[in-house]
Amino acid sequence: MIGRLKGELVHKQAPHLLIDVNGVGYELEAPLSTFFTLPESGQGVILFTHLAIREDAHVLYAFATESERALFRSLLKVSGVGAKMALAILSGMSAEEFSRCVEVEDVASLVRLPGIGRKTAQRLIVEMRDRLAKLDDLTPALAPQQSTQAKSRGGATTDAVAALVALGYKPQEAGSMVKAVAEDGMDSEALIRAALQSAVQQ
Repeated sequence: MIGRLKGELVHKQAPHLLIDVNGVGYELEAPLSTFFTLPESGQGVILFTHLAIREDAHVLYAFATESERALFRSLLKVSGVGAKMALAILSGMSAEEFSRCVEVEDVASLVRLPGIGRKTAQRLIVEMRDRLAKLDDLTPALAPQQSTQAKSRGGATTDAVAALVALGYKPQEAGSMVKAVAEDGMDSEALIRAALQSAVQQ
């Protein structure tokens, strides 16, 4: 089992990452809560990982903190919740926000996340209530680091829409979300974060 990687960040395009570890390139998928904390390409990074073995692929997921990974693993134990949905949950809200939704039974906020219907949201609240109590140090996701290499508006918009589609939003919906929050000078990370925050707050 691969539990942690320390190496150089070669490429990042949400939600996909490429990490070089002593000459070996590892492809990973990460929730946006982790993606927003990453340094620029070419810099060193340490990530906690979870390896999922499927019939058609071995997929390695990356997380900025052990508590984030613990929440991901706990979500996978909920009936009907797969890795893609767990990533969408961690991308759409921080661990602290998710914990609050479960605690106050906030179904409305959960169903705004892609792929989560009312029944799934209710099941998450019921099944995660006791599990959250057992998870230590469920701290808020770190604030996003400012990118030092801003992309053009068009490229940033395209990347932001692609990232939202990868999380489960429909292309037209993702495009509308990004368009609604887009402002001059915003890079793809800022667009993604603003679009997700707007979706959850509606």
